[in-house]
Amino acid sequence: MKLLYLLLLLSVFFTSCNGQVKTTSLADTVNESKTIPIGYPKLIKTLGSNEYSTVSCGLQDKSGNLWFGTSGEGIYRYDGKMFTQFTEKDGLSNNNVWSICEDKSGNIWFGTANGLCRHDGNKILPILITVNDVSNLQSNNSARFHYKISINEQGNTSEENAVWSIIQDTLGTLWFGTTVGIYRYNGKTFTHFTHNDGISNNTGVAINKVESILEDRTGKIWFGGRFTDGLFCFDGKSLTNIQPDKDNWVRPLLEDMSGNIWFGTRMHSVFRYDGTTFSSFAEKELHGWVVSMAEDKTGNIWLSTEKGVAKFNGTNITFLTVQDGLKYENVFNLTSDRSGKIWIGTLGMGLYSYDGKTITSFSE
Repeated sequence: MKLLYLLLLLSVFFTSCNGQVKTTSLADTVNESKTIPIGYPKLIKTLGSNEYSTVSCGLQDKSGNLWFGTSGEGIYRYDGKMFTQFTEKDGLSNNNVWSICEDKSGNIWFGTANGLCRHDGNKILPILITVNDVSNLQSNNSARFHYKISINEQGNTSEENAVWSIIQDTLGTLWFGTTVGIYRYNGKTFTHFTHNDGISNNTGVAINKVESILEDRTGKIWFGGRFTDGLFCFDGKSLTNIQPDKDNWVRPLLEDMSGNIWFGTRMHSVFRYDGTTFSSFAEKELHGWVVSMAEDKTGNIWLSTEKGVAKFNGTNITFLTVQDGLKYENVFNLTSDRSGKIWIGTLGMGLYSYDGKTITSFSE
């Protein structure tokens, strides 16, 4: 769990499909699979990160550049030819980066361990999340006005300042998941969700440490994480709290082409929601908490595990492991690019791409 840290309803019922999934090694099904260790470009570590550092998040922007956030080495941008590294020296609030999002204007937003930053195409600037929030009280019961997620003046990282997740919804609103709840930004002002934005939280459950946010095709916003006491769903008017099979650590990760929503959990690996039912998925076959997922162009679902990358083709599960060329099997991020490649971020600052036949290592 230490490694993983580095890191509705009426009539809902739960079913299990564990017995319906066959697992094999991907090497067994793709005999020509091989690993190519390349020279340059490489994701070069410059800040002395250790073996526990990870590639924690990824994104392909509108121009085709790939961005990767890391725990300890800041941000890397890959243009198809070379990597460019961005660190605190370039304006990042912190070199631990947990989330990346591109907005409709082409700005790239970074959620770090010590605040929020935005790359406008030229430079990286810290963005203060500032609201008048009298409902957020300190331990001495004094109102905390102008709550800020900002750069710590002493240079220390506070988990309270961490921005774990970012999305922009179809209406253009940016959502930021933090240790102390959710903030929304309409392009001009920030509001603290259910605190000072006119939305009521009638669930009786506090919303904290939101590590993952997802908007589905119906416009519902889902969010959850390690300490959110389950999953939350916001339909634009009301808020619902759900604990699938009593699991209170739930992360919404992916809506697939068919409209199913996939959730990574602590106790059951994965739940799949078809709009009516939450079903436990391959709990015995997968290993530990699934923290990232991706869907490729043909509809295959890729899942990060503690024992490599799992691929679900609709019938069978196959795995990419150290046998296939990964140096570490603890996978923390999966990113699908427009060419169909899956990018794999692992423990030890490992970065690989997989095109269906060949694993290419971009690790130092």
